[in-house]
Amino acid sequence: MRVLARAPALERWSWALYDFANTIFSMNIATLYFAVWIVTERGASNTAFSLATSLSSAAVLAAAPYFGALSDASRRRKPWVVGFTLACAAATALLSSLSRAPLFFPLLAFALANTAYQMALPFYNAMLPELTPQDGRGRLSGFGTAAGYVGSIVGVLSVAPLVSTGGRQSAFLPTAFLFLLFSLPLFLSCRDHAPRPRNERPRVRFREILRGAADAFRAARRYPGLLRFLFASYFYQDALGTTIAFMAIFAVSVLGLPVGGETTLFAVLTVPAAAGSFATGFVSDRIGPRRTLLLVLWGWVIGLVSIALAPSLAVFWACGVLLGLVFGGIWTAERPLLLTLAPEAEAGRFFGLLTLSARAAAIVGPLLWALLVDGLAARLGKETAYRIAVASLALFMAAAIWLLKGVPDRGLPSAPPNK
Repeated sequence: MRVLARAPALERWSWALYDFANTIFSMNIATLYFAVWIVTERGASNTAFSLATSLSSAAVLAAAPYFGALSDASRRRKPWVVGFTLACAAATALLSSLSRAPLFFPLLAFALANTAYQMALPFYNAMLPELTPQDGRGRLSGFGTAAGYVGSIVGVLSVAPLVSTGGRQSAFLPTAFLFLLFSLPLFLSCRDHAPRPRNERPRVRFREILRGAADAFRAARRYPGLLRFLFASYFYQDALGTTIAFMAIFAVSVLGLPVGGETTLFAVLTVPAAAGSFATGFVSDRIGPRRTLLLVLWGWVIGLVSIALAPSLAVFWACGVLLGLVFGGIWTAERPLLLTLAPEAEAGRFFGLLTLSARAAAIVGPLLWALLVDGLAARLGKETAYRIAVASLALFMAAAIWLLKGVPDRGLPSAPPNK
């Protein structure tokens, strides 16, 4: 369905506010408090945390095609966003009662929460075409991503007093509450604009889904550049997801960030991330999402190499500001870019493939990190092993740049599509 007019402002801003909500979970649980707590306080290895992260991504990889097909058959996105958000909030709240339990149980609860969080995202992204025409998607996507980083600041600062008195595990229950609270505007104000009546919905069978996933990859070949973009997304999502999961652990373990110091560090670094995400949306609408994404990825390469070589926490802080400026640009640019490469009617299908690509990367990325850190630490020392792991992420970004250069540029509305 082609959108001819913008959805009401309340609906558009409520959609963008969901980025504010879900980034509270991503920052507080996946990046900061749970990740650092489970490794540095509970004594879990990088490998144990990597397995929990990778298994949740594997679950999404297996389930996303089926649920994506159900969503496309009904042309309904919102119920899936709501359902998975509730599941994520519940599993996150459960973590607060498992702080003294054997490591298996908090890792399992985290894996469940992370699975639900990731499962909501493709349906949330697929709502974008019904909210604004193509020439405004970069701005709305950028506003949502910027709101997400503002949300991460609000989330971190809201629980900081509890963490300072009760430890990092005190962040788990408030994070679940905040995620749910700021998701309510989407729950209450957004809608599916063209749902298919029940009696007109095609029947969805699991074996057909497996065939459908293969068909979707084959169908991607009909749209020049789409398959190459999906492979590029695999590499940059590998580096992005691993950075989110392990950078705080790197700062604490290698650079001596004091207990509680990660709260201030990442709150401050999120400010340029919010500004950069918002600005990226305007740049995307002006020069096109493909060229914008290439600029963002080059920023990532420079930032990751700088962090790998950082001799002190002060230098890491400075390099982190640079990385923060391009941190959210990937999400801001990739959503409009996909919509320039594929028909809007198949948005759910190809956003599902984008999620499959990201989830496949999220399986490999943490395991590679664990292999490098835990495997090289005994021979080269912990600090060197961590720095090599960070440098490896820059190589993944470089591979994504090489692939993306072969994707057609169709981002400018005035430019005719390539034949």
